[in-house]
Amino acid sequence: QLSHSARATFARHKLQFIIGFTVAFILLLFIANPTKTYRRFLTRPVTEPPEVYKETLSQPKVPPPTYASLRKWEENLPQHDLNLPFPEGKTGRYVKFSNQIVMLGWNNVFNEVLMNAHLAYASKRSYVFQDYVWKPEYYPWPENQRLQNPPRTPLGALIGGSVIGGPFDEGDDAPRSVSEKYFDKVCPWHERRFFKTGDVKPELAWKNGDEIFDHWSKLLRDAPERCIEIQASGDDKFPQTFDLWLWGSDRVLPLWDSFSKSPTSRLLTTSPIVGAAVKRNEYLFLPRGPRPTYPVSPDPYTRMLAMHIRRGDFKGACTHLATWNSTFYSWNLMPQLPDRLIFPPNIVWNTTEYFEAHAERCLPDMDLIIRKAKDSRDDYAKASPGRRRALDIMYLLTNDKGEWMDQLRAALRKDGWNTIVTSNDLELDSEGVDTNMAIDMEIARKAAVFVGNGVSDSTYDLPNVLTQVACSGRRSRATSTTDVSLTVKSL
Repeated sequence: QLSHSARATFARHKLQFIIGFTVAFILLLFIANPTKTYRRFLTRPVTEPPEVYKETLSQPKVPPPTYASLRKWEENLPQHDLNLPFPEGKTGRYVKFSNQIVMLGWNNVFNEVLMNAHLAYASKRSYVFQDYVWKPEYYPWPENQRLQNPPRTPLGALIGGSVIGGPFDEGDDAPRSVSEKYFDKVCPWHERRFFKTGDVKPELAWKNGDEIFDHWSKLLRDAPERCIEIQASGDDKFPQTFDLWLWGSDRVLPLWDSFSKSPTSRLLTTSPIVGAAVKRNEYLFLPRGPRPTYPVSPDPYTRMLAMHIRRGDFKGACTHLATWNSTFYSWNLMPQLPDRLIFPPNIVWNTTEYFEAHAERCLPDMDLIIRKAKDSRDDYAKASPGRRRALDIMYLLTNDKGEWMDQLRAALRKDGWNTIVTSNDLELDSEGVDTNMAIDMEIARKAAVFVGNGVSDSTYDLPNVLTQVACSGRRSRATSTTDVSLTVKSL
């Protein structure tokens, strides 16, 4: 038994004994299984980051945007008035493409949005623009922070121009685009005529893009109903008006001439949100390194090469595309562009040699990227005989934040690129994070040279955006819209 003295000592120091024992017990648990013990003693459970960020374990440091001001602007568009005269108002003619792609990457959606708007214009109907609906795993914020499910971004946050309700050319009386919300008001359900894609598309299968376009245009022009809604139907896995089978083949190319000259393309602009984000980060492009010994422009974009470097999930995508013998996508197939995807006759599909050759064009390794950048710089210099032009600023459109990207940047610096900025270096607010893919595209559009990936959706939309330069009277820039491959080409 404890002596009287020991019992008295324990009584006086009872609290210290209990604290000491508890601390010792926790330390033993940490030594035995530190990770499990750490999680057990957290006041809130540890959740895994969203799938899109598993490579970098990062999340935005700002909450998702509400777009309250943009929503108000959209709601108050002047064409949202039932009392306007024909071809707008309650007697106007409208078309909504409910078969439009949702929950895919932005550039998959962007291509189709533009062509649908072009079709609506040619059909003398108001185009009904809709929010961009995210594929949930692509959304930057985790599920517990989302304001909607699935997440949405107003189309006007990503692009500007007639597509999202802006005016047409002076003297053009075409009906302006309207929002989905206004369409529900001006075209109540019982006043709509529904075109089912299963009733229209079968006879158009495998026809050229211009024939498909003309067929739909006649259908929409000849329909006497004010309100048309096109809906998906049947067993078609790609029920869009202009579907994957069209965009993934050269059958789409006959559409380029009419589309590139259309108001949809000519009046396409950068959204104010995207433009502000680009402007905010332009200080990053101030040139570093030695000053050139010859006169150079103070405009950093005239000295910039933008290069699209996709990594991460794109390795699996490249293998999948090679399995389907996929070629370049959409406008990247235009014959006037450099570096076309043409394999030698001895490389046969579905062989080891074919997969290796396709991977070089879809997922080029570091050495090929460095060589392409150097060749592009040389080609840019050769394109202006008698005048020296600097190309010493590089912008990398990339989803890679790891060690591989650090190694690439180091190797590029050794090759003379003193100023290198990546997508991950940009300082973005919540609206900038939400529209980061459009911000990347805008910087690439402004660059003197663009090296893209011809099988990637982010690259195949660059010709859409680059038409802004060609059609606005601005000076022509040297560009390439096919990756793997690139070179210098003036549009």
